[in-house]
Order: sequence, then structure tokens, then C-alpha cells
Amino acid sequence: MHEWQNLSHVQWECKYHAVWIPKYRQKVLYGKLRLHVGRLIRELCQQYGVELLEGHAMSDHVHVCLSIPPKFSVSRVIGFVKGKSAVRIHRELLRERRMTGLHFWATGYSVSTIGMDEETIRKYVRDQEDSDRKMDQLELGLK
Repeated sequence: MHEWQNLSHVQWECKYHAVWIPKYRQKVLYGKLRLHVGRLIRELCQQYGVELLEGHAMSDHVHVCLSIPPKFSVSRVIGFVKGKSAVRIHRELLRERRMTGLHFWATGYSVSTIGMDEETIRKYVRDQEDSDRKMDQLELGLK
């Protein structure tokens, strides 16, 4: 069943499925960076007061299911997470200390609301890697 959350004058359930990619859709999210990105996104969501329900980093994109309070816009939350994570990736992992131009993520993102089929979306995010692996195997078999 659905769990409604409360703020002082509102009862809400606002859940979103979001996907974004690294700049030029490069396959850079693997190994140490992949683990670090997952931890960073979780920390930034917690810092902003957003609940990260599910998340999965693929080599060339990130899937997340977020529960965002209605006091924040989706674009504001995703912009915050992408912007702050890009800066921290450059400073903590890539050891770059420039003040400008710390780009890691491509401009834009994809987002959809999660309605009554929340479990289906969460399962999709969890099983994304298996699905990608099967598609790669099919493509290799066809060539």
C-alpha cells in the first residue's frame, strides 16, 4: 500500500523515476567511480531532504527513484544532485581543483512520475544491469 508522508500542512506522496548520463554518454561509471557516485548521490539526496528509494549506476547512465517533498521542484533537486556530485567527483576522485568548468554530467535528464506501479519501476531500476547485459549479448550474437 502507499505510504503518505506529512509536512506541516500537507500530506503527500511524490515519487519520480529519473535518468541522467555522463557528458557525451561516455562509459565512465565503473569500478571505484561507480561506487563513489552511488555514495555521493545518496549523501546529496539526504542532505537535501530527498529520499533515494532505488538507484543504479550503469557504465553510461544513472537511474534513480526519488521521493521528493512538494516544497522542492524536481528540476531543482536534480540540478542540485548533478551539480554538487560533478564538483565532488572532480575534486575527490579526479583530483582537479579548477574553480570553473567542472563538468561531468550531460545537460538535461529524463524524469517521469511514479504512480500506482511503483514496484514495477523499482524492479526495473534494480534489474537494469541484467537487462543491459542480455541486450549486449544479443547484439554480439547478431554481428
